[in-house]
Amino acid sequence: MPDLYTNFASGLLFPLHEWAKGHATVAVRRALERTQWLPPAELAAYQQQRLAAFMTDASARVPYVQRLLAEHGLAPRDVSDLDGLRRLPLMDKATIRAHVEDLKARGARDLARFNTGGSSGEPLVFYIGKERISHDVAAKWRATRWWNVDIGDREIVVWGSPIELGAQDRVRALRDALLRTQLVPAFELSPANLDRFVAAIRRFRPRMLFGYPSSLALIAGHAEAAGVALDALGVRVAFVTSERLYDHQREAIERVFGCQVANGYGGRDAGFISHACPLGRLHITAEDIIVEVVGADGQPVPPGETGEIVITHLATADFPFIRYRTGDVGALDPQPCPCGRGLPVLGRLEGRTTDFIVAADGTVMHGLALIYVLRDMEEIDQFKIVQESLMHTRVLVAAARPLPAERIADIRAQFQRRLGEGVDIAVEEVAHIPREHSGKYRYVVSHVKLPNARAEADPTVGA
Repeated sequence: MPDLYTNFASGLLFPLHEWAKGHATVAVRRALERTQWLPPAELAAYQQQRLAAFMTDASARVPYVQRLLAEHGLAPRDVSDLDGLRRLPLMDKATIRAHVEDLKARGARDLARFNTGGSSGEPLVFYIGKERISHDVAAKWRATRWWNVDIGDREIVVWGSPIELGAQDRVRALRDALLRTQLVPAFELSPANLDRFVAAIRRFRPRMLFGYPSSLALIAGHAEAAGVALDALGVRVAFVTSERLYDHQREAIERVFGCQVANGYGGRDAGFISHACPLGRLHITAEDIIVEVVGADGQPVPPGETGEIVITHLATADFPFIRYRTGDVGALDPQPCPCGRGLPVLGRLEGRTTDFIVAADGTVMHGLALIYVLRDMEEIDQFKIVQESLMHTRVLVAAARPLPAERIADIRAQFQRRLGEGVDIAVEEVAHIPREHSGKYRYVVSHVKLPNARAEADPTVGA
């Protein structure tokens, strides 16, 4: 029997919420649910139409795009297909930092300031318009409905961003209550808190989970070690994102919660790039996002070959992301998905990775708990956190100028507030922070074994 309250929330409450915010989310989602079934050739033609309109709009209103086209002797019509798009250079975080004001479209209204979590060691501040928000939310909503769940179904969210955790005012709390969403903070995963979270999940009986795979796996492992059954609560799916999903995490979550795991890939900067359908294939949101995979020379590689993922987001004319280097590694799948959707498929994915850290008292915290201390410090260009032991953590920072003594003291104080007052925090200023052999930055490295070894057999694997 359909859940009448879910129908009420997804059919009325949430649409009213989005309308009040000036978002076109409902109309966009309905369009996406039609276009997902287009044959690949028709979908590619639709994407090309979107690209032509996007470049025309951006070239008319965005100073950076106007200069970029002029420097390469191009008109907007020359960048109306994938071959034309590839005549433009790749964009990276340094490009955005250097041109942030010129990337804002003239006449753009209500731009919202966002920043990344600094998973590459390079936090980024950028801006998002209402069109981008509408399309990103609609894409996530569409993918949610693939799993026979919807907005308004009971949901546990295990998350740790200050945007989510710092905005719990009365209006936000009321909205979450009306949409039947409960937030579990991913930062403070001490044994006592894990007991509370497991108990809360049992009481709430969610139909879906959403969060970091590492956090959900840790909760699952804790419940299993305590002999607490969670597989009969009616959880249908666990949506995971923001980290690479490892096999042992998927197995733990599926075993303990008795549900499938749906992997998702994207970011605040790059948008909602892809999400798994019930067959497990990662479908790209091709109506809004062009995905290229390029080699070390910046040239595209054939489907099936691994390279860096580069995106062009077609709903970002207010602050465009054009051929944006995500820093993540993956491959396009040359084979379509048997589910029948015409959306292209992202194959191998080696996206962002996140470690846990352990405080002196044994509390397990998400690595982002320390990243957020550093990411908005304007003086810092790059950083890397190395937890050598429970009582010693090194903080490597690369900055254009030496950090003031008070800034170093602030870093130490904030780290000690999270790890323990007696923990030695060594702030080391370096010229640069080298990449790993994989080409990725590893921004948190912990050499401390997690207390729950079953949930995280190797807390640093693959990072």
